[in-house]
Formats: sequence, structure tokens, C-alpha cells
Amino acid sequence: MKKLLFLILLSSILIGCNNEKKSIDSNSNLKKVNNFAIVIHGGAGTILKKNMTTEKEEAYKLKIEEAIKVGYNILKNGGNSVDAVQKTINVLEDSPLFNAGKGAVFTNAGTNEHDASIMDGKTLNAGASAGTSTVRNPINLARAVMDESPHVMLSGKGAEEFAKEQGLELVDPSYFYTENRFQSLQKIKNNEQASSEINAKNAFYDPNIKDSKFGTVGCVALDKNGNLAAGTSTGGMTNKRWGRIGDSPIIGAGTYANNQTCAVSSTGWGEFFIRAVVAHDISALMEYKRLTLQEAAKEVIQKKLPELGGDGGIIAVDKNGNMVTEFNTAGMYRATMNDKGELYIGIYKED
Repeated sequence: MKKLLFLILLSSILIGCNNEKKSIDSNSNLKKVNNFAIVIHGGAGTILKKNMTTEKEEAYKLKIEEAIKVGYNILKNGGNSVDAVQKTINVLEDSPLFNAGKGAVFTNAGTNEHDASIMDGKTLNAGASAGTSTVRNPINLARAVMDESPHVMLSGKGAEEFAKEQGLELVDPSYFYTENRFQSLQKIKNNEQASSEINAKNAFYDPNIKDSKFGTVGCVALDKNGNLAAGTSTGGMTNKRWGRIGDSPIIGAGTYANNQTCAVSSTGWGEFFIRAVVAHDISALMEYKRLTLQEAAKEVIQKKLPELGGDGGIIAVDKNGNMVTEFNTAGMYRATMNDKGELYIGIYKED
């Protein structure tokens, strides 16, 4: 009897040890690979080399490099991840190259409406704004909502009133006018009028207009203190109507950060990112299924999202400094920098 009990006990111990080993193996990136790291994106979509001039490609790369180095220097000098995310996105918002801030696309009414969000992985505090048209840097408004209000998301005129109270820079809506974005709207409207059977998808997307559906900028960062942060800013979708809001200002869809797992910023067809709760789902797969960041991102972007009919991509960094840029489109403007100062910039899928 004693021998039987001993064998049962030994068997239980061996099974327990084996399960523990499986748990450790399944979360293989437990090791710190970077003491700090930063990743940015400038939108995903039908970005093809054949449609890009050498001059424009160089302009994108230079601006992406400028932006990521702003955040990198903050992190290198011991600054916090939230500041790094905000200041990096500011550079992209001030450039007409990207669908955020200055370069925002036009709505059906011929206006520019901005959405943004930011999240602190240490506290899980977050701030977001939607549908603003006079705040020069929407990510600054999202940060102010997070830090200076009891709320998570403000919208429209109320958000702009709060921005004014916080002393944020306001501009005339004409500041956001760019000729190429305006012409993209006109082309889509002309196509709309020419088709008597246009569907909801095509009303917002002309495959001949580069990036008419996609845009958005985002940044994720890990600082030296182990704190994660994520932020996203966008002008939304060309020809959007009725006050449409996408995933960018929605915590858990377009932006998510949690020190226990990762920080994520999304870009793509927002309706599907909202339905799939993409940013949080990646974190949840890491937390509950013990997937690595790469495994979780691939599961969501290459499998779950396409099954719903959505496309786009994400950037992410986990608590150990592993960095991921995952997308299911032809391209995504993206860059990474690690604690060694190694810079990677990509635009096309083959980069």
C-alpha cells in the first residue's frame, strides 16, 4: 500500500514538473532582450513600390527616422515611455505625409476630423479624443484627457473645449488642408457618382488611390523602468460620414498597453479592429494562452482579422523588449529601434 501511494505521489510530482516546463517553454521570451525599445508605424495599406517615386520613398523614410529618434532619445536618457510615445507621434502628426494631424484625410463633407488615444501600461490609465477639427496635435489632447480629466474619451466640441481649457494649441481647420488628400476625396466622390450599385465598402475605398482607406500613425515604447506605453493618431477614413469613428481612439481596439504583457498600436480598417478588439486580444493571448508576442500578433493579424474580412497591421513591444511589426497588407510604414541604437525602417512587405 505504501509503495502504491509512493508511486502515485511520484507520478503527480513528475506530471507537475512537466506542466511547469511546458508553461515556461510556451512563454519562451521570458528573457529580457532590450532594456528599452521603440516601434512606430505610419499606416498600412496598398503600398506598392511600383507606385512610389524614389523621392517620395526617401521623404517617408527620413520623416520616419526623424520621428523614431525623438522617442529613442527620450528613452535612452531615462525618460518615460508615455512621453516617448507622445513626442514621437507629434512629429508624424506635423507631417503632411501621414493620415494624422496635418496630413489627415477628408470626410464626405470636406472637413478633417481627428481621433487619437494613448495608454500607460503601468497604471492602465488611458485617454482618447474623437472627432476634433481644431486641435493641432490630437495625441496631446489624448494625453491631457488621460492626465487631467476623470474620463477616458472626449469627443467633438466638448473635446475641443477641454483642449482650450488645457492650453493646447488650436488652429483654424484650414491648417489641415492638403491638396493631395482633397483630390483623393474628389476621386472617390466621382467614382461614387459614376456607379449606381456602389456598396458600402467601395464608398470609402478606391484601390487606385493609394492609402485612401488606410492611414494612421502610432508608437509603442518600453522604457528603462520596464513601463510600456502605446499611442495612436489618425484622420480616419477618406469620405467617412455621419461622425464615423474608427478604432484609433478606442482602448483595446486601436491602442492598448499593459506592463504585464505588451503595448500595441493598430492601423487598418477600423470597423474590423473594433469588432476583433485587436490590441487587447494580442495582450490577452499572451496573458492567458502564454503565447509569445510574435505568436499572438500573427494569430490575430494573419488569422482572426482576415476571417472577419478585415485587413491592416499592428506594431507592438512586450515587457522584455521584443518588437513586432505584423501586417496582412501589401505594405506598412514602420520602424524599430532597440537599446543598442539599431534602426530598422520598412515600407513594403518584402523589406
